Amino acid sequence: MPPSPLLPSRLKTQQLLLMAALDEHRSVLRASQSLHMTQPDASKLLHQLETTLGVPLFVRHARGVEPTEYGEILARHARTAIAELVHAQDEVAALRSGLAGHVAIGTEATSATTLVPRAVALLKQRFPQVSVSIDLAFSETLLQRLQSGSLDIAIARIQNVQERAELNYEKLEAAQHAIVVRARHPLAAKHGLGLRDLVTQTWVVPPEGNVMRSALTLLFHEQHLPFPKQVVETSALPVTIRLLQLSDMVAPLPVQVVRPYCGAGGLKLLPIGLDLQLGPAGVVTRRDRTLSPGALAMLGALRDVAGLMRGRAPSER
Repeated sequence: MPPSPLLPSRLKTQQLLLMAALDEHRSVLRASQSLHMTQPDASKLLHQLETTLGVPLFVRHARGVEPTEYGEILARHARTAIAELVHAQDEVAALRSGLAGHVAIGTEATSATTLVPRAVALLKQRFPQVSVSIDLAFSETLLQRLQSGSLDIAIARIQNVQERAELNYEKLEAAQHAIVVRARHPLAAKHGLGLRDLVTQTWVVPPEGNVMRSALTLLFHEQHLPFPKQVVETSALPVTIRLLQLSDMVAPLPVQVVRPYCGAGGLKLLPIGLDLQLGPAGVVTRRDRTLSPGALAMLGALRDVAGLMRGRAPSER
């Protein structure tokens, strides 16, 4: 069998970085700037890679570039390879100078205000040299980033956990949700409200395909109600909070997330039962990936804080 044109000796690290940057920026100019190289050098690297593989990786057009099917495959693997190289560097550094390195975690909204800050504080208390980056997004996005290698750990919800054998999943406590409005909303002082009273309101909701959006749609369906026609779609919690504060819109939010904004923050929870049945979030890692020492320390801190929140004593680490 002839040697593969993608033998490591022929595939340059700079080409991997360029593939990932082109896929992210969809522009040779912006990709080259992000890598601190000239545009002609970036174009030359891409041409060399396409020549080596014998397939087009990106289609050029007036607005920039778009990956071909070949380009999408290579870009995905390039991101994974880059992440593994970074992890290898972190592990070497950790062995040389004691526990250090970097850990990238992603979290959904509820854990972002409860579990994660406390766990990061505990990690920094134990291992000050470990640096941490925190990404806030919806569960679907977090799982994609975990799979691509850009995250070490995700705190996310997984539908049909039994079908995701490639992932480790440690269940956390389920979060309660409520319908939130501004304190001076016309419905804020009313009693005996039901979901039916909110059908004509303007809702701030996650985009279609999101777990909470699907659960909310199902809840309206189960109560034989039409889904609200007036909606503002956003995945950004700060935008949602500000829209509620400035208007008569309503939004479904985790109680733990919104509680700090009640009272002085001008928001209020409506007395309407909201059983979205989202299931609990969990701490998620990849089975096929060995965590760096820093990521293992972060995982330990998450477990200890989760245990404290359940009333258990922390482990010795």
